[in-house]
Amino acid sequence: MEGPPLLIVDAANVVGSRPDGWWRDRAGATARLRDSLAGVAEAGLPPDLPPPVEVVLVVEGRAREVPAVPGVGVVAASGSGDDAVVDLVSAAPRRRRVVVTADRELRERVTARGAEVYGPRWLRDGAQGPDGAPVG
Repeated sequence: MEGPPLLIVDAANVVGSRPDGWWRDRAGATARLRDSLAGVAEAGLPPDLPPPVEVVLVVEGRAREVPAVPGVGVVAASGSGDDAVVDLVSAAPRRRRVVVTADRELRERVTARGAEVYGPRWLRDGAQGPDGAPVG
């Protein structure tokens, strides 16, 4: 494998996995998710994903304007967020690629290209934000 593992997070799917009012402010909920992922690049998500990790958040729709922050890259999908996730997986065939989504069709598409897939709960349970609180 070449380079650190690539963690690709399907932002819309992860944000939408918890009924916490995210629909009132999609961009704000996505920015909170992004911020909670900032420490993952250095800390990883032990034991499944040891550091260092390249973290990429795929955003779409009303969250498309959410910018990157140190430790978390952001890819604004020009069309389908799922297609952007598949493109990222396909562009890094020699790296370990880990996708976080609960979308069944997307899971099938990325595993066919050699990626591992975990659900939003794995991310929430394993990652901690800068304040020490769980992600999500």
